Amino acid sequence: MIWKNETFGEFILLGLSSDPKTQVALFIVFTSVYTIILIGNFLIIVLVLTDANLHTPMYFFLSNLSFLDLCFSTSTLPRMLKDFLSVNKVIPYGECVAQMYISLSLGACDCVLLVVMAYDRYVAICYPLHYITIMSKMVCIRLAVGIWMSGFILPISTVTLTFNVDLCGHNKINHFLCEMPEILSLGCENIMLVELIIFIAGLILLLTPVIFIVISYVNIILSILKIASSSGRRKAFSTCGSHMMVVAIFYGSAMASYMKPRSSSLPGTDKMIAILYLIVTPMINPMIYTLRNNDVKAAFMKLIKKNKLF
Repeated sequence: MIWKNETFGEFILLGLSSDPKTQVALFIVFTSVYTIILIGNFLIIVLVLTDANLHTPMYFFLSNLSFLDLCFSTSTLPRMLKDFLSVNKVIPYGECVAQMYISLSLGACDCVLLVVMAYDRYVAICYPLHYITIMSKMVCIRLAVGIWMSGFILPISTVTLTFNVDLCGHNKINHFLCEMPEILSLGCENIMLVELIIFIAGLILLLTPVIFIVISYVNIILSILKIASSSGRRKAFSTCGSHMMVVAIFYGSAMASYMKPRSSSLPGTDKMIAILYLIVTPMINPMIYTLRNNDVKAAFMKLIKKNKLF
């Protein structure tokens, strides 16, 4: 594909700071964060693969989320860490296109996966007797394939539209990565139509899943309230509460970034929002899903004893 602005050749990422000392401090902080992301999400994948008690649809999708978080953070953080130690934060045109497409695709996968995880909890709590039949192994595999395929197909049109907007000659991006709103801010033509199309795409990809998730959890809460056992209610609320926390952080920050008018952006705000859903969410997901989950804790202790790690 030949892009309209390919003659630009490269962009300059202004990053989070231009002060050398601050950049070194940020490098140390984000290197630590990336290490936590890698260890936490890789550990969940290993536990789900090795412990037979975790071979259920819920943990199958949780391992998909962990793998997705690993890919999501890796699509941006290594480049970000390199730029902290670089004088010139130049990113080639092709790499900028690839970075935006990959990060948007993984974000789209995340959106669809969170809907599937909500549906899984809905079936488990509202239709427990039919759960094994509805969420069979083959159904879970097909859902997972659908998640990854749809995630990498949906952003193609929006990325194409973004990089075919006429740019005004200056190639400095006030961000630490190539994000759609920042590229559009360089446009010198009337991009109202492009922004409208992207806004509609955001409605479909962000707002529609939230509606389905809310409907699922309204039904889940109504079913939980009917459970006679208080311990059963606590367990159900604990499992669903973890998922709702992830949904609120991810969708809230993504909507704040992609579904607001360009004119309403404050300097630096978009960077902080991007850090929230690109870096903070992948870091806290393993903590949210494991600290309150006895099954994962038991699997972790079993892994430690089996391998005599301590």
